[in-house]
Amino acid sequence: MSDTIKTSDLDKAFKDEVMTEPGAEKLILCFNCTGCTAGCTMAEHEPNYNIRQLLRMANLGMRDELLNHPYLWNCTTCYKCQERCPQGVPNVDILLKIRTMAVHSGIMLDNHRKVAQLMAKTGHAVPINDDNKEKRKKLGMNELPETVHNYPDALEEVHKIVAKTKFDKLTEDQS
Repeated sequence: MSDTIKTSDLDKAFKDEVMTEPGAEKLILCFNCTGCTAGCTMAEHEPNYNIRQLLRMANLGMRDELLNHPYLWNCTTCYKCQERCPQGVPNVDILLKIRTMAVHSGIMLDNHRKVAQLMAKTGHAVPINDDNKEKRKKLGMNELPETVHNYPDALEEVHKIVAKTKFDKLTEDQS
C-alpha cells in the first residue's frame, strides 16, 4: 500500500460494491487488531502477505491499487483469519468478492486464467492426459476420475453453463 493516500485515489462506490457481499458491511468494524494476519497460513510462507492490509484498502476504496495488488490471489481460503476475527468480519468472503470484481475487470493471474480456461473447455481444472492417467493407475485408482471425463452428457451441461454465464468470455486471454 502506498505511504501516501490521495483522496482522489479513493473510490467510495468501490467500497460500497465490496460491501454488497452478505456480511461484508462488517468490514467497517475492523480495528486492525492483527488477529487475521497473525494467524494467516499464507503469511507464514510469504512474510509480506497481509490480508489486513488488503481489507483496509477495500475499506478505504482503493479500487485500482487493490484489484492490481500482487497478493490479491495469495489467500488459500483456509478461513483461519475469518474464524479468528473478534468482530466477525468475513475476511475471506470479502477477498473472494474482490477477486470476482478483479476478474470482471479483466484482471487475473495467467495461471488462474489457464486453469479457468481448462475447466471451461474440458469441465475439469486438472488435465487428464496420458501421464496423469498412468499416475492414477499406479495409485490403484480408475484411469479417469468420476467427473465429466466419465460422463460426456455432463460436459455438455458444463458447456451450457459456461456459455450462459459467459465464463469463457471472462477468462479469455487479454492480449
